[in-house]
Amino acid sequence: MLVALGALASLAGPGLLSAPARAQSTFPQRPITLVVPFAAGGVADLTARVVGQAMGSVLKQPVVVDNRPGAGGIVATSLVVQAAPDGHTLLLMSNASAVSVHLFKKLPFDVTRQLAPISTLGFFDLGLAVPATSRFKTLADLLAYARAQPGRLTLGSIAPGSTQHLAAELFKSRAGIEATVVPYKGSPALLQALRAGEVDLGFEILSPLLPQVQAQALRLLAVTGAQRFSGLPEVATVKEQGVAQYEVDSWNALAAPAGTPPQALDRLNAAARDALAQPAVQSALLKLGVKPQAGTPAELSQLLNSEIKHWGEVVRRAGITPE
Repeated sequence: MLVALGALASLAGPGLLSAPARAQSTFPQRPITLVVPFAAGGVADLTARVVGQAMGSVLKQPVVVDNRPGAGGIVATSLVVQAAPDGHTLLLMSNASAVSVHLFKKLPFDVTRQLAPISTLGFFDLGLAVPATSRFKTLADLLAYARAQPGRLTLGSIAPGSTQHLAAELFKSRAGIEATVVPYKGSPALLQALRAGEVDLGFEILSPLLPQVQAQALRLLAVTGAQRFSGLPEVATVKEQGVAQYEVDSWNALAAPAGTPPQALDRLNAAARDALAQPAVQSALLKLGVKPQAGTPAELSQLLNSEIKHWGEVVRRAGITPE
């Protein structure tokens, strides 16, 4: 009898040890919802759809994009942190997740505690654009004018507190110039103002700028990343053109509700890596001005904390009062 029980125990042991593996192999059990805090058609939405479709093929379940724009990402993030922590509801994070910490007196969540990081998806530069007819042929021309005529230069961006707006404020600080930042309601309004010459220089992510540049309606004086964008190798970075310590990268990433099982997070991270390694996905993202880049949860956590600190300093320097 004891021998029989021992034999049964030896058979049960491997089954018990393989439970995590079984949980991993059975996840996901239904479609995954990817909540995007931006409207359809923008770079974040398109990134989510390109990567989500590829991840769905890897996971054998569709990844469904749910656009929940508005309120600085509060609506979308609240929805995800309140969802069941089972890996079937994800958030498309961005640097806006870090900025919003400083734009509101009190958020209904803590992004560093209530979200489990999965992976970065990609990074994308901003472009510094002028009208095609602008007298400023280089960034040096523009900076020389700004220093000779303090306060006369106008910098266009989208809504106050956006990455574009804060990038313009940071540019003023790092370049040591006086200029007026003019925020517009959204990208279409900013691009129209730029084409009409209402502002001297516009700060915008590359995705909406590229068609305008290709149509020769606008010219790019610089990009804001640490390195030149591979799709525009002829356009130098702001740092290359003499503005030391100026670097702005926007980014998108995936996160799940805190408490999501490690096996599910591992599976999602592996699926994101597989998706971003696909040439078709890389090509589609590069056309949007996005540099594909996966990462570990630890790397995303470090990025988020670093961005919260960095943008907090920029917000305070710009004198933006939390709502």
